[in-house]
Amino acid sequence: MNQIIQSLFERKSVRAYEPRPIADAERDLIIDAAIQAPSAGNQALYTILEIEDQGIKDELAIVCDDQPFVAKAPLALVFLADCRRWLDCYRHAGAECRDPGQGDALLACVDAVVAAQNTVVAAQALGIGSCYIGDILENKEKVEAILGLDEYVLPVAFLVYGYPDAAQQRRPKPKRFDRDFLVQKNRYSRQGAAELRAMFEKRHAGGVFDFDEYMKAYCARKYMSPFALELTRSVRRYLENYKG
Repeated sequence: MNQIIQSLFERKSVRAYEPRPIADAERDLIIDAAIQAPSAGNQALYTILEIEDQGIKDELAIVCDDQPFVAKAPLALVFLADCRRWLDCYRHAGAECRDPGQGDALLACVDAVVAAQNTVVAAQALGIGSCYIGDILENKEKVEAILGLDEYVLPVAFLVYGYPDAAQQRRPKPKRFDRDFLVQKNRYSRQGAAELRAMFEKRHAGGVFDFDEYMKAYCARKYMSPFALELTRSVRRYLENYKG
């Protein structure tokens, strides 16, 4: 199998790292890989914050759902959807322009996430693990203060990187859903109860699995959790600024 494809199949989230730094050359390759990502109109509607300050790392570990491993990661990058840079360029040039709208914000979010995923692939190719920290979208007011964010800049992705420790190397990658349930042809079709049950039963084949109990527990733990509710509140607050 092609090495790039194989690395995609082998990649898993890594939350525990060996106590050694990532060399500058490898860090630069990871960041440069992000910059090579495609973007809307080649605008690069994102900014990458490399978090070197240990105090900021410590703060982010707390506001991002109290996850200590975040503070211990050798490399931490926050990807910001940045609608400010081009707006300032337009205004400096005297162009007639509007304030950024929610469509602009969404476009910038896509740019930022595509760039972020490039770093994940690059890190994997270098033997470096990574983990997305989705909690960066929580606690809007605290994250804004910690990172000095502008009204038209929002944190879309937060990634930490490091060499996986022995336990992480041995840990099996969680099984993904089967292609048959995720890929449709031409038009979207809502899945029925039988198909949805089969989707989860196939992923959990070989083990004890009760769809109803699993869904009730997962819904309570994730979908209805304080995290999910705070995430929704924070995202709504971020998007309130985008009215143009």
